[in-house]
Amino acid sequence: MRPGVFWFLAFALALGALVAYLVSAYPGALDRAGPASLIYYILFGLLVGSSILGYRGLRQRGALKSLGSAAKSAVAWVAVVALLVLGYSYRHELGLMKNRIVGEMAPASPISTGERRITVRAGPRGHFHVDAQVNGQAVRFLVDTGASDIVLSPDDARRVGLDPSGLSYTRIYDTANGQVRGAPVTLRSLVIGPLRLSAVPASVNGAAMSGSVLGQTFLRALKGYSVRNGVLTLDY
Repeated sequence: MRPGVFWFLAFALALGALVAYLVSAYPGALDRAGPASLIYYILFGLLVGSSILGYRGLRQRGALKSLGSAAKSAVAWVAVVALLVLGYSYRHELGLMKNRIVGEMAPASPISTGERRITVRAGPRGHFHVDAQVNGQAVRFLVDTGASDIVLSPDDARRVGLDPSGLSYTRIYDTANGQVRGAPVTLRSLVIGPLRLSAVPASVNGAAMSGSVLGQTFLRALKGYSVRNGVLTLDY
């Protein structure tokens, strides 16, 4: 068997196996492809037409030594067409795969699913941290369903433009380490991925904290939230 024929058959088998796997794993993806069918037929027609014209031209010039070179060119074009069609048809599944990879590498990064829903993966210790923007500044929060308010640490408060020394600490919180005081403030903006809140009530903790906390004040502003299989889902 010639090398060109061998590689052509190997590619065809690999491509067929990939298509069979995607169809079995995501049976509805091709049904919703929509314009992908039109793209497929246009590109396939261009492929066939260019192949025929190129073959005739090469043959007339005597440049075509064997069918092996033509087969290699055809395989390359078929690969391009197949990747375009498969990529479009399975764009949603590929997006989910990308989200999973990002979630594993950066658990605190909020992932938007495009359905007014944000997912956050648990960190190594099982806690949910979320990277947010407060008053335009980056703040990492711990999501704590047992906390009543949004609480900024003194360091994070300074970062977002608040002066802890000039606040009135009139709130009292009961924590595992005893009572602590907090100063009520209003945040101009709180942004988590596509979720944007304005005029958000919060508190600045009177004592040093390892990080800021998103409590029930934030969670109640959502339509709902849930935790399943190490993933926190925020619906807004």
